[in-house]
Amino acid sequence: MGIMPIDYRAVGLKVGLEIHVQLNTGRKLFCNCSPVIRNDEPHFRVVRRLRPSMSELGEVDPAAIWEFRKHRTFIYEGYYDTTCLVELDEEPPHDPDPESLEVALAVAMMFNAKIFDEVYVMRKTVIDGSNTSGFQRTMLIAHDGLAKFFDYKVPIQTIALEEDAARKIEEKGDTVVYRLDRLGIPLIEISTGILTYSPQEVMEVAYYIGHSIKMTGKAKRGLGTVRQDVNVSIEGGAKTEIKGVPDLSLIPRVIEYEVQRQLNLLAIRDELIKRGVKEEWFIKDFVDVTDIFSSTKSNLIRRVLDGGGKVIAIKTPGLRGILGREVQPNRRFGTELADRVRVWTSLSGLIHSDELPGYGITAEEVSKVSSRLGIDSFILLAGINDRDLNDAVDVIIDRIKEALHGVPEETRAANPDGTNKFMRPRPGAARMYPETDLRPIRVTPEMIEKAKLLIPEPIESRVSRYVSYGMSRELAMQVIRSPYYDLIDYLIEEFQGKVSATLIANTLVNTLKSLQRDGVDLSFITEEHLKSLFNALAINMITKEAVPDIIKAWSKEPNKDINIVIKELGLLRMSYEEVKKVVFERAKELNIKDKDKLLKVLMKDLRGKADPNDILRAIDEYLKG
Repeated sequence: MGIMPIDYRAVGLKVGLEIHVQLNTGRKLFCNCSPVIRNDEPHFRVVRRLRPSMSELGEVDPAAIWEFRKHRTFIYEGYYDTTCLVELDEEPPHDPDPESLEVALAVAMMFNAKIFDEVYVMRKTVIDGSNTSGFQRTMLIAHDGLAKFFDYKVPIQTIALEEDAARKIEEKGDTVVYRLDRLGIPLIEISTGILTYSPQEVMEVAYYIGHSIKMTGKAKRGLGTVRQDVNVSIEGGAKTEIKGVPDLSLIPRVIEYEVQRQLNLLAIRDELIKRGVKEEWFIKDFVDVTDIFSSTKSNLIRRVLDGGGKVIAIKTPGLRGILGREVQPNRRFGTELADRVRVWTSLSGLIHSDELPGYGITAEEVSKVSSRLGIDSFILLAGINDRDLNDAVDVIIDRIKEALHGVPEETRAANPDGTNKFMRPRPGAARMYPETDLRPIRVTPEMIEKAKLLIPEPIESRVSRYVSYGMSRELAMQVIRSPYYDLIDYLIEEFQGKVSATLIANTLVNTLKSLQRDGVDLSFITEEHLKSLFNALAINMITKEAVPDIIKAWSKEPNKDINIVIKELGLLRMSYEEVKKVVFERAKELNIKDKDKLLKVLMKDLRGKADPNDILRAIDEYLKG
C-alpha cells in the first residue's frame, strides 16, 4: 500500500512541532557533573521500581497510571566520576546552570518570544523509568514568539529549558536498563503553535529551528543531539503526539502516514456505525480454546502450550473484515490492538480471524473456534501468565470501544519507516507541578545582556552574505544545511581574497559528500588538513582539480605532509610555460586542429596538474600560430 494522495487543506491538517536540542555547556542542568555520553563499562548499577503519586490537587496523571500498571523493574547504570547523587535522586537538585539559562534566553530573543520575569522549576511526571525521580525538571523561559525564516512565519508557543532523560540501553521482559550519563544534560525545547504548512514545509521549519539554535555555538553536535516530536491532527480526528522522530527527512512521511491512519480510523468508525455495532456488545467475555490447539502445527502457539500456557478467544462481533483493514502501510486495525497488548503486557501480540488461516493455524482449527464462539470474527491470545491474558482482554475491549468514536488521543512512537505505534495515553493536566527544592530565578537585565551576545546572525542574513561572496543562492542554502557551516565560515574568512568562497563551500559541501559516496573514509580528515589544502591553493601550488585526489590520499595516510602528498601524486601545479610546452607537443603529435577535441585530450592528460584556463590559453596560441 503506497501513500494515498491527500489534499491536506481539505482534511484540515494541523501540525505542531516540539524540537529538543541538547546544549554543549560545561555542566549538567542541576548538578556539576560533566555532560558527556559514555560507552565504557559502568561503575555501578542500581535497581528501582517507580510508583505514581497524587498531585497537590489530589489527581493522578493517566499516563503515569498506565506506565505503573506494567509492573516494570528499572536498572540504572552510572559512573563514579560523571554521575552523582542528584541523578540517583538521593540528593536535592543544585541551582540551574547559569550558562544553559543564558542560551535559553538568547533563543527566546532570537524567536521574538516574551521572556518571563521569573523562571520556576517545575516537575513533569514521567514514570517510564527514564527519570529516577519519576519526573523531569523543566523551566518555562518564554512564550508567544514568532520565528521568521524566509517565507515561513512560525508561531512559537513556548521555549523551555529542561533536563534530558536517561538513555535506554536494553529492555528484557519486565526489566529495563537505563544509563545515567544523559540524564540531566541541558535541553532546550521549542514548541510551535499550529502549523498549516505541507509535510515537506514542516520539515524545513523543523530544520531552521534546530539550526538556529546550533548557530549559537552552544548546541551539541552528532547523532541523537536533536530530537523531534510531531503533533498531528485532522478535522474530525484527534491530536496525536508522535515522539522520537529520529531524522528530519522522516518528518513528511510521519505526517503523511499519521493523516492516513486517522482517515482510515474515521472510515472504520463510519463502517462500524453503519453495521450497527454497539459498545455494549464488547464485555470481558473470553473462552478457553486450548484444547482445540492441542495438536497444532503452529510454532507460535506450540511454544506457548509447551511452556504450560493456554489459548483464549475473544468475540469481536461486527468486526469481520475490519480487523484486517490497513490503516498505515503494512499496519492494520489488528496491529493497533496488538500494539496495546504489547505495551500493556509481556505478550508478543495477538492473532485475529481476518488473518486466518495463517501462522500455521489450519482452516479446521479456525472453524472449530468459530463454532465454539458462535461467531466468525474473533481474536486469539496465547500466553503463560493469567494476569497478562486478563489485562490483554481489557485493553483490546477498550480499544475496540474507542474505534466506535474514531481516533483516540494518544502518545505514539515513530517507527523507522515513518509509521507509528502506540506508546501511552495522552498525559493529563495533573502532570506538571512546582519543584519544591528550588527557588524561583529572577531574570535580570544583566542576564539579558549576556544572553544577547549569544544571538547568532539570522539565517536569511547569512544566506545574503554568502551570495555577496559570489556563491549561487543554491550553494548558499547548501552551506546553511551543511554540518560544516561554521567551519566553512571560518575558512572563508581565513582565505579571503586568496581562495574563492565558492570553491571552499563546494569542497566541504559537495566534494566531501561525493568522496564519502565513493567509499572514502573521511573520519581522519581534520580542520588542519583543510587549512593546509586551501593554503596550497592560495599560493598556486596546486589546482582545484587536485583537491579530491589529495583528500583521498590523506584518508589512507592522514599524517603525511601535504608537500609530500602533492609530490608523490605528481600534482604540483605547472607554470604556464610548462603547460604551453606540453600542449604544443601533444597537438603536433596527435595532429588535431579542432579546439574541443584538443581540449578534451589535454584536460585528461593534465588533470590536477594544470589550471584549465592555462590549457585553454595555450591551445588558443597553438591554433593561431
